[in-house]
Amino acid sequence: MREAASDPGCHPPGGSDPVPGPVVVLGIGNVLWADEGFGVRCVEALQQRHELPDDVQLIDGGTQGLYLIQHVQAAGSLLIFDAIDYGLAPGTLKVVEDDEVPRFLGAKKMSLHQTGFQEVLMLARLTGRYPARVVLVGCQPEELEDYGGSLRPVVKAALEEALALGVQRLRDWGVDVRPRARPLPGDEAVTLPSLEMARYEALRPDADSACRVGDERFLR
Repeated sequence: MREAASDPGCHPPGGSDPVPGPVVVLGIGNVLWADEGFGVRCVEALQQRHELPDDVQLIDGGTQGLYLIQHVQAAGSLLIFDAIDYGLAPGTLKVVEDDEVPRFLGAKKMSLHQTGFQEVLMLARLTGRYPARVVLVGCQPEELEDYGGSLRPVVKAALEEALALGVQRLRDWGVDVRPRARPLPGDEAVTLPSLEMARYEALRPDADSACRVGDERFLR
């Protein structure tokens, strides 16, 4: 589900001119906290399913905050995937562009990583090294307080549309995105092999075996 294009700050991909300079695709969030991992999972899926030119940089930004400044400053075009609390129905996608991106990242912070990345964008602008184009594909999360959990079904389903939106935007920017024709070598993966979504979901204990909301000894 996606917000209507007539909403302020929401623009569906299409009609963009190619932008000179490096293209950076950044997923931010924490895969250990359920839907917080949406952005990282998007970049992971993009790499697993598509082949991109060598000059397109895919980054698992995690919760690195200001440590991402060099990647933002180096980008001519920046595509961001993240879980954003828009106050909408879980799984709703919203595409935000250019000057609207910092405002939406700071509207209702869900975690410290959003504070840090909002500062990254501000610092990049202050240093005069801000991308010519910035696009944020954000998804409304359903659950964040589930340590060791994975994406909820409605958010995992939204990942498919978010990926399609991101691929289309890259193509609008002149990037040659093709379906992956060869398996991705493990040493090229943007996420650690132990945290790759299929393996992570297969090996994690269920909620009855491991407390995911905190140690009950300290919550009485």
